[in-house]
Amino acid sequence: MPKLFPARLIAALIIGCAVCMPTLAASAPFSTAEQEAALQAIIAAFEEQYVFPEMRPRIVAQLQSAQRKGRYATDDAVTFADRVTDDLRAVSHDKHLSLVVDPVGYAAANAGDDSDENEQALWRRQALRNHHGLAQLKILGGNVRYLKITGFEWVEDETGRAYDDAMTFLKCGDAAIIDIRGNGGGTHAAVRYLVSHFMRGDALEMSFLAGSATPEQSRTLEYLPAGRLLNLPLYVLIDGGSASAAEAFAYDVQQFKLGELVGARTVGAANNNKHVPIAPNFILSISYGRPLHPVSNSNWEGVGVAPTVDAPPQQALEIAHSLALQRLSERKGVTPDNLDDYAWAATAVEASLHPVTLTPARLQSFAGRYAAAQVDFRDGVLWLSRPDRPTVRLLPMTADGLFGVDGVDRLRVRFTGRALELLRAGEPAPRVFPRG
Repeated sequence: MPKLFPARLIAALIIGCAVCMPTLAASAPFSTAEQEAALQAIIAAFEEQYVFPEMRPRIVAQLQSAQRKGRYATDDAVTFADRVTDDLRAVSHDKHLSLVVDPVGYAAANAGDDSDENEQALWRRQALRNHHGLAQLKILGGNVRYLKITGFEWVEDETGRAYDDAMTFLKCGDAAIIDIRGNGGGTHAAVRYLVSHFMRGDALEMSFLAGSATPEQSRTLEYLPAGRLLNLPLYVLIDGGSASAAEAFAYDVQQFKLGELVGARTVGAANNNKHVPIAPNFILSISYGRPLHPVSNSNWEGVGVAPTVDAPPQQALEIAHSLALQRLSERKGVTPDNLDDYAWAATAVEASLHPVTLTPARLQSFAGRYAAAQVDFRDGVLWLSRPDRPTVRLLPMTADGLFGVDGVDRLRVRFTGRALELLRAGEPAPRVFPRG
């Protein structure tokens, strides 16, 4: 199964981050002989392996020209690696190309017969500690289910179970939001497993081309323990930090019309890369293949994946949530109870998107006694106290006197001038506390 990142991952590599690989400080001065040897090894790798043969001479010429001008004449290996990376990307516009100082990764890649096993053990440990990239599950208002994926990590015979649990959770929602903002990529096996839940089985999802080799196909799975989520409204959050495998999932959603993409255009790193050890302590990331989508007959390299709904990335979740609630409310046959639930949730989302600020004088005007309830104004905030209940902070939601209760999503307070109304989600009428 081809991967947007290879199975043999370098120990120090941050999962799937094609554009932000770590640079570690060099432990010794970088000699002129080492510079020359490293550069020749890099040139040889590109002449033999780079995915686009027509680009190989241009990349080599760029490196040789920079060398003649003395650009790489430095005894600092980190500076050398940064300059090579900048030059590689400047001529190719390929964000998977990089050179980093990585003594741990270099040693692992040259560990002999045990290198694969050692690297897989490190990769497995990282995946387990990150819960396979499935970082957060929660229920948003209106029973919109949310999943945050920080990286597309994959461990054979283990990661699938974590996805099964996550998909079962999403399946019980009225809509689903999958957040891949800042997700730098990972392994395509995880992408295939995830996207299979939103498509029919045995459908061609992606082909992978590498030189003259026979293209390899990625097809959707025919059996999924959690079942399929074909009719679940799907919203995927993307931004300028979504790269590589994360973009593959977003591109599938776009091309197969599986849902809406909300946020900002992604990085534009589509090529398949692998990692080559370069003496004395470098790791070279080089693209050796490329994905081909069956719908577009192309990919997202250099252009990224555009959102369906443009949104500031920091507000993409609220905007997607608002859009989901609106469309759920407009569906035929929606029940009155669900309509009320969606409206309740929409008010909270609107307050989050457009926060209300009330003057101290306005807030203070609400303070006072309301039957058995007491509202106090202190430290610039309203506090509600009732007998035998904890004191809670009130948060303004609208300019006309509607407040949320901090930490209690299903409870709100409205001030009418003559009374305090206590509103509970799902109840037809508020409980009224007359003033004074």
